[in-house]
Amino acid sequence: MENVVTAPSREELVRGASELVPYFRERAAWAEEHRTLPDEAVGKMTEAGFLKMRVPHRYGGYECDMRTTVEVIAEVARGDGSAGWTVSVWSICNWLTGLFPDEAQEEVFASGDTRVCGLLSPTGTAAEADGGFVVNGSWSFNTGAAQSQWNSLVAMAPTPDGGQQPIMALAPVSDLKIVDDWHTSGLRGTGSVTTVAEDLFIPGSRVLPMGPALQEHYASRLNADRPTYRAPLLLTACVTAMGSALGLAMAARDVFFERLPHRGITYTTYASQSEAPLTHLQVADAQMRIDEAWFHAHSAADLLDTKNAAGDQWTLEERARVRMHAGFACLRAKEAVDILQTASGASSIYETVPMQRISRDIATINLHAILHPNTNLELYGRLLCGLEPNTFYI
Repeated sequence: MENVVTAPSREELVRGASELVPYFRERAAWAEEHRTLPDEAVGKMTEAGFLKMRVPHRYGGYECDMRTTVEVIAEVARGDGSAGWTVSVWSICNWLTGLFPDEAQEEVFASGDTRVCGLLSPTGTAAEADGGFVVNGSWSFNTGAAQSQWNSLVAMAPTPDGGQQPIMALAPVSDLKIVDDWHTSGLRGTGSVTTVAEDLFIPGSRVLPMGPALQEHYASRLNADRPTYRAPLLLTACVTAMGSALGLAMAARDVFFERLPHRGITYTTYASQSEAPLTHLQVADAQMRIDEAWFHAHSAADLLDTKNAAGDQWTLEERARVRMHAGFACLRAKEAVDILQTASGASSIYETVPMQRISRDIATINLHAILHPNTNLELYGRLLCGLEPNTFYI
């Protein structure tokens, strides 16, 4: 199937996302209450082309670079952190599908406007069967699963030497059981439920061994020379996901300054909060942390884009540095939100004030295993000290 389109520019996509910020913001409370995005909001994302950013050209996708992808996701998250996070997961998994055998891509993308969800934890088992594998297991934190057509699952499969290896397998969501267990304090609108496979046969054409994939040994022949599909899997996931943290920091800034003209500081002589030196220090501090978050985000995205375009090999230090940048982008964004929330006073705890939801959402992102600032900082430090990485996911 060939459906090549002319991709919009970075400026056009980012502007389109920025114009939708009020739309997503108005629906963020509904998404949180119902623990999923409104179908209409998913339609808006689709119409705007956000879900095509990381789809191959031959299926009508844009094959956007990483910087474009991060900036678009940040704008979506500026309206609603859950919407931004869900777009990031669909972007990661649509891109991931482009690493699978070409036969699988044809099956997944042929219908157009496909949404693929997925995760990296190998919480299933795969037994060899004629022509493929029989998969059993359950996969939690499965963002957007109920609104996706396909799910990328990770399961442990046998190796010829009697050992085990993780494999990624693409399954139609209609073949899986969905367990509605997403009752959380943050990112509630992402619908990150659990999916379950029971004796599900998956053909070998929809399987990609995870170990080789983490070293850029991918199965697609048609995408092999495309810069977008040269990138390291884990680093691509990290950098894409961090975009939501940036958007939430900008959202906190927006909300704070919208409320500022109408607030004093209770039990002080300040009738206007904007006149207090403390406020000046707080907003300057928060803004500098947002700027630093963007520095780390752009450093990570630009390194990926530069090396992808050149086709250069990655060193371990470079891989760890990208994870460090992603972790620090999330940390600095959270610090900015924390400052602005503190400066927002007790009235900001009402459900009608977005600041409380923004704070919970960004705290949740900072707990994610591949973005956790402490984990990523330690990993980078190990490499700087000449030690081997302490993780398979690099």
